Amino acid sequence: MSKIRLLYSKTGKAKFISHLDFMATMRRALLRAGIELKYSQGFNPHPYMSVALPLPVGFSGVCELIDVGIEADAAPNGLADLVNRCLPEGIEIIEAYVSERKFNCIAWVAVKGLLYYDSGTPPNTVGQLTKLFANKSIVISKKTKRGVSDIDIAPFIKEVYIDNDWDTKISMKAKVSAQDPSITPENLMGALGGSYETLIPDFYDFTRTAIFDKDMYLFR
Repeated sequence: MSKIRLLYSKTGKAKFISHLDFMATMRRALLRAGIELKYSQGFNPHPYMSVALPLPVGFSGVCELIDVGIEADAAPNGLADLVNRCLPEGIEIIEAYVSERKFNCIAWVAVKGLLYYDSGTPPNTVGQLTKLFANKSIVISKKTKRGVSDIDIAPFIKEVYIDNDWDTKISMKAKVSAQDPSITPENLMGALGGSYETLIPDFYDFTRTAIFDKDMYLFR
């Protein structure tokens, strides 16, 4: 079996495709492209496909990774173009290559987003948000496999940059923990409570832009 790593983007309307539906979509596209997938053994065989960091529904990503097991030893050259012809709008393979690095080496992700305020941005929004995310303790309620619990996300935020683009929206860039725990844009927005409640946007839209290892080198 040969393992190929695919670097792909998931944007536009495709950001509303759930993780399970995305996996089914990718499997069908690979098969339609004539790629012979490697399957597990047993009563209910399934293809060897593993996503590094599943995207939450509603968020885009331009640095996403998936490993695919292929039955025969196959060169990745030309595979991206072949599969892209079979993928729906919004999902695109950027590169196919071989990598031995394991996904558990991923430590940080970079995200960027816009916070929209229908009635205009509150006074000193940039200053208040900058102050909030500079705190040494930022406790939020976070969903886990065991339910909902309080967690201090401050140690898992490497940096946050806030900027005022227009009168009705704020741009935000951040580098946050990717795993154990995974800090999502929803978690960042979950910090807007208490004295910062007036800063809660009417709508927000985020894109994952880069993945890093613990030493802040781009993970591939």
